[in-house]
Amino acid sequence: MQKNQRFGLAVGFALLLASSAGIVFGQEELADPPPGRDVAESNEAPSPGSLIIASVGDPKLRLLLEEVLERNPEVAAVAAESRAAAQRTLQEKPLPDPVASLTAWVLPPETRVGPQLASFSISQRFPWFGKLSLKEEAALAGAAAAEARVESRRLKIVTEVRRFAYELAFLAAEGREVETDRVTLSHYEELARARYASGVGIGQGVVKIQAEITGDDERLLGIATRRAALSARINALRDRPQGTPIPAFEIPTATAPNLDPAELRAEALQRRPELVEADALIVRADRLGDSAAKGYSPDFTAGINYAYVAKRRDQAGRDFPPEDNGQDVLGLFASVNLPIHGKKLDAGVEEAAQRRLATEERRRAVTAGIDGELGDLTSRIDLTWDRIRLFEDVLIHQAEESLRSAESAYATGTFNALDLLDAERVLLDVRVATERARTDFAVAAAELEGAVGLPLASLPKETN
Repeated sequence: MQKNQRFGLAVGFALLLASSAGIVFGQEELADPPPGRDVAESNEAPSPGSLIIASVGDPKLRLLLEEVLERNPEVAAVAAESRAAAQRTLQEKPLPDPVASLTAWVLPPETRVGPQLASFSISQRFPWFGKLSLKEEAALAGAAAAEARVESRRLKIVTEVRRFAYELAFLAAEGREVETDRVTLSHYEELARARYASGVGIGQGVVKIQAEITGDDERLLGIATRRAALSARINALRDRPQGTPIPAFEIPTATAPNLDPAELRAEALQRRPELVEADALIVRADRLGDSAAKGYSPDFTAGINYAYVAKRRDQAGRDFPPEDNGQDVLGLFASVNLPIHGKKLDAGVEEAAQRRLATEERRRAVTAGIDGELGDLTSRIDLTWDRIRLFEDVLIHQAEESLRSAESAYATGTFNALDLLDAERVLLDVRVATERARTDFAVAAAELEGAVGLPLASLPKETN
């Protein structure tokens, strides 16, 4: 057999050793995903944010929410981190890289069959059984946590943008009421001026109405200021230049709430991405703890060594060449590391245990936060609904009737301009308060959907 043939045989044997040992130690091909990954990717359920966006009745608001999720820098950042975490799973399962070395002897050592001119070795380290699988499972759990973090951020942004949009709708409604009031006050001013000119009315009424008109102008400026601030925050969330127009929204129609707190809590505990993330991090901590415990077990290294030997060139070797003159040398070797640093290994196990404890406490904190959110929001929705009914069924009708009576009394001279102004002020306050209650109900409903992770129409109802 020629030397190059023997060398090729040695290299092939080394590669065969590495691949077969990989099978023995439970390594899988990199192209094959872990069991269940394909199923999870192909049958993904709609995310909570997507379900809520699809349930929004206002098409302009739906488009805005989709644009925000598509362009928001924070969502893009956590999504990139999630994709990076997914790539980590492909790096943990394979065996460590084999090590190849080549030695060329400047002063070749002389052997019986000739001088050694060079040597080549290749080795492969094999971690203890299960070490790589545990690291891969930990990486998979970390990737799942990162994906849940993305969904959590998307859900929060959807809720935040809806709140801003409903506040803009309230400002628009308030602005319409104030503008209507200003037109009415201008009419009252003309009447008061005419009465004062005829000697029937008092000048104080004209001055007071003018002051109220100025107050409406100042109120409209305040509304414009608040609208500009909210528009700026929405444009920042969707990464658009300040001043980019935002469409007008409508406050959704309120419907009587009929919610079951126990079922709401069960749905929230099942769907909230923060809890999914916490559960994944607990699994990750368990796998890292098991991996740290595997540190007490040794790793193995196996390889081959091939030495290139030249024929003897000394006089005795030329005159009387030995048997196997110039025969190359092929050897196998194996080694094992000795995990003797017990304190280091103990610290690794304890670190994993404390990380798991910290994750459990974070999950407990998230659960407590969900309970607090649900308790606050369900009570707010019920109380706000009562306010809406009080305003729409009672107070607004009383205020309108009071104004009509005041206008009639003013026309007959029974009331003066100040009495008429007071009745108009009450009606304005009731109308604005009604819009405020409707907005508060819409905001509370949006926050409840965000707290549970489901549209309000899909939430379980309380049974009597």
